[in-house]
Amino acid sequence: MKSVKHHSRLTQTLVKSFAFLLVLFVSFSAFSQEIDEARQKEGKKLFKSLCASCHKLDKKLVGPKLAGIEERRSKEWLQAWIKDNAALRASGDKDAIEIFDEYKQSNMTAFPQLTDKNIDDILYYTTVGEIKPAGAVDATVAGSEKGDAPKWILYILAAAIAVAFLIIASLLKTISELKGAPKTPGLLGQAAELWEGIKKNTFLHVLFVIFGALITAYFLFGTLFKVGVDQGYQPIQPIAFSHKIHAGDNKIDCQYCHSSAKHSKTSGIPSVSVCMNCHKNISEVADDTKVVMDDHTLNKADLDKEIAKIYDAVGWDAEKLEYTGETKPVKWVRVHNLPDFAYFNHSQHVTVAGLKCQKCHGPVEEMEEVYQYSPLTMGWCIDCHKETKVDLKGNEYYAKIHKELAKKYGVEQVTIAQLGGKECGKCHY
Repeated sequence: MKSVKHHSRLTQTLVKSFAFLLVLFVSFSAFSQEIDEARQKEGKKLFKSLCASCHKLDKKLVGPKLAGIEERRSKEWLQAWIKDNAALRASGDKDAIEIFDEYKQSNMTAFPQLTDKNIDDILYYTTVGEIKPAGAVDATVAGSEKGDAPKWILYILAAAIAVAFLIIASLLKTISELKGAPKTPGLLGQAAELWEGIKKNTFLHVLFVIFGALITAYFLFGTLFKVGVDQGYQPIQPIAFSHKIHAGDNKIDCQYCHSSAKHSKTSGIPSVSVCMNCHKNISEVADDTKVVMDDHTLNKADLDKEIAKIYDAVGWDAEKLEYTGETKPVKWVRVHNLPDFAYFNHSQHVTVAGLKCQKCHGPVEEMEEVYQYSPLTMGWCIDCHKETKVDLKGNEYYAKIHKELAKKYGVEQVTIAQLGGKECGKCHY
């Protein structure tokens, strides 16, 4: 006759197994909560237009950093502060007065025109921050390669497989004991018996092979999909050129240097003569200028030497203020490189579609050294083409070309039938 104790053990094992799987499921559900992209985008838009001049998410600017502000203040208080902080101080609110004094009694602009929903969207953006594209660089994950999946997912998956494996083995051992098999005394004896059961059980062997094949496939395909993807690539350039100083601090437009981007297939490498338009009169940087590149910092003396490299390349004698005629090419290292079979035209994207350079190249104005911000994979391009809408009918660029073609062929309005595929194929692919 089977003992009641064994029945009780089987029930406890099943209950514990179910409880573990339930907790695991709830944990995955919590992690899988998706960010509301529409709300994040609306909040980001409002933040950039109203708040970005004084606040940043990650550090103090004119005002305090705003990342995680909802954890430090209540939503009601934040709404009152944003709509009319002066009225909030006048009401005697202690926190409002302390912040006013902390920032040397600088008056923050009031935004009474914002609705509660507008403020909620802004606060939502300060909580979730930027949405990183698939495979984007994650600087917060120390020791992980750029574009890798978060390691905690792999750890949880491995732990779940191991625990599930042990649960199945434990259940099989309990069933064996219920059938009358002798119970091995001691912890080591039970572990040895459990291991023997695992080695003899065909079902567990098949299960182990399946899990092993899935994990192998995961890492294999993950590795293969990274071939040719150079996201995060940041080569050392012959001259330490800081885009942050030029495009960021000095607000130089991208197309001032990369002028061919608006009318050519390539954006072009600016000639050194373009640099000399400014640096003919700027032979040194300000005393407090510093540029952090990789693991070293360049101060004024170092940066002045970089400007001297430009003079050497263009053949400019800074003392005599004249050109020597002895020029040298600057051997810049290419950062972005598409496969030969991929046709990409900068003018179609910059002039026709009206896209900003940052759409593909990221916040270049914040980069000391430029790196490949986007993956530039075919899937990434296709996703962008699905999301981006371009009105070609109302586009001034196309309208001008169509007008010129109509005049050339003596017609009122150009059509494919009139021009043929060859002429249309110059713009339409």
